[in-house]
Amino acid sequence: SCGKIYDYRVSYNQFTVLRKERREQQLRAYENQQKQIQDTEDFIERFRYKATKAVQVQSRIKQLEKIERMEVDEEDNTALKLKFLPASQSGSYPVICEDVEKIYGKHLVFRNVNFTINRGEKVAFVGKNGEGKSTLVKCIMSEIDFGGKLTLGHNVQIGYFAQNQAQMLDESYTVFDTIDRVATGDIRLKIRDILGAFMFGGEASDKKVKVLSGGERTRLAMIKLLLEPVNFLILDEPTNHLDMRSKDVLKDAVRAFSGTVIVVSHDREFLDGLASKVYEFGGGHVKEHLGGIYDFLQTKKIENLNELNAVSPVMEPENKKKLSNADISLSIKQTYEVQKENNKKIKKLEKQVGDCETKIEKLETEIRETEHRMATPKGALDMGLYEQHQQLKHQLEKTVEEWEQLSVELERSAS
Repeated sequence: SCGKIYDYRVSYNQFTVLRKERREQQLRAYENQQKQIQDTEDFIERFRYKATKAVQVQSRIKQLEKIERMEVDEEDNTALKLKFLPASQSGSYPVICEDVEKIYGKHLVFRNVNFTINRGEKVAFVGKNGEGKSTLVKCIMSEIDFGGKLTLGHNVQIGYFAQNQAQMLDESYTVFDTIDRVATGDIRLKIRDILGAFMFGGEASDKKVKVLSGGERTRLAMIKLLLEPVNFLILDEPTNHLDMRSKDVLKDAVRAFSGTVIVVSHDREFLDGLASKVYEFGGGHVKEHLGGIYDFLQTKKIENLNELNAVSPVMEPENKKKLSNADISLSIKQTYEVQKENNKKIKKLEKQVGDCETKIEKLETEIRETEHRMATPKGALDMGLYEQHQQLKHQLEKTVEEWEQLSVELERSAS
């Protein structure tokens, strides 16, 4: 701001507080300087034509010329307030899990999951990568099979956001048309403002969906969800590809949402003040923690959620030679590069694991359908069906084996 860059080196929440304080200090200093300038100008004007005051007048004129005029950071008053469209109320218990479990082949994702989410609660699913957070969401959405009992409450209307939702957008529409088709009432007058808040300002709103990048599609899918009437939100990593302003718009909307919310996220700042209960996934279990995200972090003795994936630090021997600043800088740089490569590897593995899960579900469905056809009088005589059944089972075994190997590798990379 004011043509300068400031590095606050604090969390975003602390930044907003510090920036406000700094602007107030700037404003006070600016007002004091303006009073000083006004007093000087009044003196010059009063005594400009008096010979006895000529020296003082010239001195004050030079003072004014030398003053470095203060500036005050512009305040962003363009913040957009969005609200989810009202929907009819759901039952008292939107989700009830009773001994829910999910197993892929021989690999246990989780078991004995028991919890009830009350209407209006906002909860967070957290844990290491690959521990089943998104898998449980898929169970709730009935996208995959599972063991145990999972009950959705009366009149539950789900608004679901996941990264793959972006692939379901109609590519023939423009960004503006996509939102215009779901917007209703007065909100239609604010479409351009909404798009701007999610980085689709100006000509970007006229882009065709088919030319958008993955991140742009994700943001567009999020806007679309904001405008749908629902009473139960499930958001899987919603802040990926969002800038700070977009996150604030989304967080304010979710906070004001009167329905029930499940958020799967590693974003501590987004969850702060949003979730009143945390479910931790790990080791095949799901553990409930009462309180907000900072209560959870304090309990775990960690600073942020990414530390759940971190390796415990190895203690150095006391007699080890102290490292120089250069050595420390080099070590930090090397650690960063290693972490960067590992994050790339984790993302690739997560995609491969997800692809395997989708393939497994598809093969299991095809096997069931084939077995159903084999059970008919006509199918019982069709040897081609038996061969197809064997091939499908063989493919399933290979895919499950591949999924297990990738899951183990993902677990190692994330731990």
